[in-house]
Amino acid sequence: MAVTSADDAASRLRMINAGSAATRGAFAASEWGGFFITHDPPRPQAWHTYILLPFADLPLLVFHFAQPPLQRSEEWMRERVEELKGRVRTMFSDGSVAEAVTLMDTLERLGVDGHFREEIDSAISRIVHPDESAGFDDLHVVATRSRLLRQHGIWVSTDALDNFRDGMGNFKASLSSDPRALLSLYNAAHMAVPGDGPALDDVINFTRHQLETIVAKGELRSPLAEQVARALDHPLPWFTRLLETMYYVGEYAQEETHDNTLLELARLNSHLMRSLHLRELKALSLWWRDLYDTVNLPYTRDRMVEVYFWSCGMIPEEEHSRARLMFAKTFGLVTFLDDTYDVHATLEECRSFTKAMQRWDDSAVSILPEYLRMLYIKTLSTFKDFENMLKPHEKYRMSYAKKAYQLQAEYYMQEAQWSNDKHQPTFKEHEELSVMSSGLPMLNLEALMGYGAIVTKKVFEWTCAVPDVVRAGAQIGRFLNDISSYKLGEEGRG
Repeated sequence: MAVTSADDAASRLRMINAGSAATRGAFAASEWGGFFITHDPPRPQAWHTYILLPFADLPLLVFHFAQPPLQRSEEWMRERVEELKGRVRTMFSDGSVAEAVTLMDTLERLGVDGHFREEIDSAISRIVHPDESAGFDDLHVVATRSRLLRQHGIWVSTDALDNFRDGMGNFKASLSSDPRALLSLYNAAHMAVPGDGPALDDVINFTRHQLETIVAKGELRSPLAEQVARALDHPLPWFTRLLETMYYVGEYAQEETHDNTLLELARLNSHLMRSLHLRELKALSLWWRDLYDTVNLPYTRDRMVEVYFWSCGMIPEEEHSRARLMFAKTFGLVTFLDDTYDVHATLEECRSFTKAMQRWDDSAVSILPEYLRMLYIKTLSTFKDFENMLKPHEKYRMSYAKKAYQLQAEYYMQEAQWSNDKHQPTFKEHEELSVMSSGLPMLNLEALMGYGAIVTKKVFEWTCAVPDVVRAGAQIGRFLNDISSYKLGEEGRG
């Protein structure tokens, strides 16, 4: 919705706030209870990988991938993974550009590309400047190569698509009978960047129309039918990789050209990741249940499982478990803060909490209302736990983490002041504050605190400055949240 004046902005913000009030009136209890605290999955008697996902209209979603019975220890599986990784590395040594593109795409969609970072970097160098043109008359290869390179931060021209246009500049009619190539082109077009102009918008419109026509005719077979349906709902570059992997491991087994080594590696990796996720989620659920019950603020959201799902989507790598847990815990903590400032505390109570946050000292608890004291104590103790998780040479990170969290309280305080004063900000004022109050810039920094040596002091300085890439992510998150809140408000749903 375009905003053309201050009055329009104020009207828009009133609608958003109305939606927010409707959604925050009374939060539903957690769908999960203590499920992940008591859940003890049996050792698999078969390849039986499942992931439980919470969705608005589907609270429990279970995925199964079955294979002949097998019972193995985690130690055996990890040893087998190392053996399979050795075999996969040999696949990078030979082959055409088209084969390199296919291998990279398969590894990424199967969720095992993290095991082959060096090999993929070398493959990228090959496909950026190919020595031969084999495969570049294949639209699927051309489109997939473009998407992969852009996903890895390398801009490539769309001129290669001209080979698939007729003399009038339209895509050749023969493409309508190649749904795989159309799907690849559709996904690639969603990696558009400023400067591409309307060309890729036209590609999206063309491919979407063609794919919808094919779907309507019922001409697609599994697994391509499911992949097209998924992309029409959420194009591949916009889809959470965790979910894509979850779907694709099962779909890859149905592809006639699948490689058994890649398939076995993906299944083993999925099982190992599932085991890690369940361990992390159990630990988080125990921590959260103690925190939520101790803080005793029943007006706040109880959503740790959903928060953890977000954490896995943002930080999927196995080796970054510490960062994933720090991110999830901070997200849970800031939910208390958000709901308190937004819908419960008086303006004076907000001021006292903000003042206490700036002092960041146990003695400041005395200036708080009784019901907020335990939240303050638990906030400080949680950050102390974070500090204890850091190695001596990483302790400097805490100053950045604390400052970002203190600023978050100030952003919430400013919003509470506006609400109390019935201030109607311009759209620009609203956007500047709400992007920061979304919490996403702060959460990005808190996640970095848990990373290893790859994150340096220079990275923290860069992130604290809220560079364009961080701000853009926060803008998207804020606008999506506002749109959702507004829609829920219109529907009268909480």
